[in-house]
Amino acid sequence: MTTEQESLAPPSPFHGNVRPILNEVMHAIDRLLETDEPTTIDLAGLPFGPGELEHLEAALGTGELSAKLDALGTSRIRETAYPGVWWLEHRNAFDEVVGRYLEITRTPEILSSQDADIIAGRARLEDQFE
Repeated sequence: MTTEQESLAPPSPFHGNVRPILNEVMHAIDRLLETDEPTTIDLAGLPFGPGELEHLEAALGTGELSAKLDALGTSRIRETAYPGVWWLEHRNAFDEVVGRYLEITRTPEILSSQDADIIAGRARLEDQFE
């Protein structure tokens, strides 16, 4: 390919930060399978070039599961096309993105019930019988 042809070619979606992040995701999947250790990648803290975040999202695709939480803003959690790889996005009450993460885990932590919530729920259930 000549220099002129190269300048007309569309940029590869795997330039910049996309390829290293995908490599990190693959290593995190290996770690999850070998040691059951989850990994969180803070995407908001990375310096993405124009279009890179969109390329990463497209490369990871969309899986079968998604959830939406409403607590001090909206959180959207969705499985990517790769089981165990989750895309999380948190927004504040003004709908501004305040956090964007990839979690490589069996179930995202935000979807796990906390002991205090379970105890409070049990107490409410018990109150129903009194």
